[in-house]
Amino acid sequence: MSNEAEKNVYRVEGFSCAHCAGKFEKNVNSLPGVQIAKVNFGASKISVTGDASIAEIEKAGAFENLKVFSEKKKATPAEEKKAENTSFFKKYNTLLYAALLVVFGYVSWFANGESNLVTILLFLASILIGGLSLLKIGLQNLIKLDFDMKTLMTVAVIGGAIIGEWGEVAVVVILFALSEELERFSMDRARQSIRSLMQIAPKEALVRRNGHEVLVHVNDIAIGDIMIVKPGQKIAMDGVVEKGHSSVNQASITGESVPVEKAVNDEVFAGTINEEGFLEVKITKLVEDTTISKIIHLVEEAQGERAPSQAFIDKFAKYYTPIIMVIAALVAVIPPLLLGGSWGDWIYQGLAVLVVGCPCALVISTPIAIVSAIGNAAKKGVLIKGGIYLEEMGSLKAIAFDKTGTLTKGVPAVTDFEVINHQVNELELLAIVTALEKRSQHPLASAILKKADAAGLDYKNIEVDQFSSITGKGITGVVQGKTYYIGSPKLFNELGIPTNHIEEKVRLLQNQGKTAMVISNEGEVLAVIAVADELRNTSKEVIEKLHELGVKETIMLTGDNEATANVVGSHVGVTAVQSELMPEDKLNNIKQLRSRYSHVAMVGDGVNDAPALAAATVGIAMGGAGTDTALETADVALMADDLQKLPFTIRLSRKAMNVIKANITFSIAIKLFALLLVIPGWLTLWIAILADIGATLIVALNSMRLMRVKEK
Repeated sequence: MSNEAEKNVYRVEGFSCAHCAGKFEKNVNSLPGVQIAKVNFGASKISVTGDASIAEIEKAGAFENLKVFSEKKKATPAEEKKAENTSFFKKYNTLLYAALLVVFGYVSWFANGESNLVTILLFLASILIGGLSLLKIGLQNLIKLDFDMKTLMTVAVIGGAIIGEWGEVAVVVILFALSEELERFSMDRARQSIRSLMQIAPKEALVRRNGHEVLVHVNDIAIGDIMIVKPGQKIAMDGVVEKGHSSVNQASITGESVPVEKAVNDEVFAGTINEEGFLEVKITKLVEDTTISKIIHLVEEAQGERAPSQAFIDKFAKYYTPIIMVIAALVAVIPPLLLGGSWGDWIYQGLAVLVVGCPCALVISTPIAIVSAIGNAAKKGVLIKGGIYLEEMGSLKAIAFDKTGTLTKGVPAVTDFEVINHQVNELELLAIVTALEKRSQHPLASAILKKADAAGLDYKNIEVDQFSSITGKGITGVVQGKTYYIGSPKLFNELGIPTNHIEEKVRLLQNQGKTAMVISNEGEVLAVIAVADELRNTSKEVIEKLHELGVKETIMLTGDNEATANVVGSHVGVTAVQSELMPEDKLNNIKQLRSRYSHVAMVGDGVNDAPALAAATVGIAMGGAGTDTALETADVALMADDLQKLPFTIRLSRKAMNVIKANITFSIAIKLFALLLVIPGWLTLWIAILADIGATLIVALNSMRLMRVKEK
């Protein structure tokens, strides 16, 4: 099969349980022409690489009567309305008819007796109506020796019918069907957190074309179109403000509660609300590439990534069901053979073991919790890229922070510019420095450009030759035949240019928390320029909260000088500061932290410090809403430049892990308790199925609590 095989994603309707999703994935993978298929149970989708038609894929899911649709096929408004208006009776009519027949069956039992033909026929009709699909699939599985929940139930139903327990078998079938509906309902509720994101962006936008304002569907809007957004309207597409000024509520994307001011050249996102002004926006992305579309896609992908705890449960369930079959057979056979027990009584007990052994609650204990937690985080402006990262966030023992743009606002300003050589014209030198810095990618360069723009300097026409960046130290270039250097004081020590006469001045600036840069030509210091980056108001509070949560070490990693770094570090309260670091030094620091603490996060901007972000257990990017790189590369993206989301994410992670552990413990404990009732012979089919449905309901409700975890 060619490596270039086409990959298609399909929506799947009808999943009742995680085990069924796994079986569907296995069936699709066995289709001829399919290279690889992967089910995303959380998002209710399947991705198929290879050649397979929708009809073939649906046939692979026929055991569950699954319906498959292309992801690209959108439901029409009429179809959406029809789905919304589906009545309760129409949706659950089979279950309701079966329950009604059971009621009539028990009425007949009390009137005519348990062995009456009418009583038996009523119970039998209830079993066939409520459990026909269950029996059909269970028998097919039994022939193939494929043991799952439906196989267990089918054996229990057939065995119960053989020994004449018609009434109990009918109730068991109805309660099992009800249990499956509960699983469907709870997963749908968890998925709703993502569906609600899908409804955020409008389907149409007002666009100016050929001098006329026309309402256009978002699918038909092209890059470069001008979109008109009136006060109070939702923004339908990503773009850049061409005209106007307003405040925009970006809570749906970034989780920020305070509206953000938007003016010309500012970026706006689909799904956000224009609060007060009139805006004209130039479209920059197609509908499938908007930030909200990417968030939805990435969250759905994240829900499909199995967490370690879920992988354990999947593996456990694989061996669990056959073991239950063996235990049930031993319970049914050993007491009559060796202890003189009644065959009828112990076969009944064996059948009850089969029913109580259904691992429904155990199998859904993890996926509902993960889908709920990741969906809640997305609505709060935190994008978690998978269950494994959700788990890891709660285990973090050390967190490393980049300084610029993370602990600080990343909007530096020039605070000092002092010419040392008074034969040099200050403005001419500033223009040359700006011409050089314009070619630099350093975050502090923007501050110098702003100062030059404010002074009205013409630096854009200054020719720079042989420009070069000296990684981690500074820049150099030739202007009007002279070589200039701009950088940290240690660069000039390496160049052999004396800096003794400015050391005290540099030290004083650094002790004030400023970054001092020296400017020289071939052999003489010309000036000192200082830049300061304002601290985020929340940095200190966030570090305190992290320490309260039990994070043992918070360390700041920066390429800035030691004095400036120490001032910033002491102000925000990190436990350690590492300064004057090259990118490889940051990477080594992360490796050392991992060797000491195992669970380590790196918080940066998602573009710089890539090696350190990749080496950490969890790479956390700031401001994911504005950068595609951060969305794609980070394990966790804080959509707004808001560090306060970090303690919330750790608390959510720990809450999710506690919920999953509680679910697993409860699911196993209730099974063991019910199985212990076999010893005195007290276990009945009623108790067995009620234990199963009760556990499923409690586990689902416990998991859905994660959708309501709030920020503090």
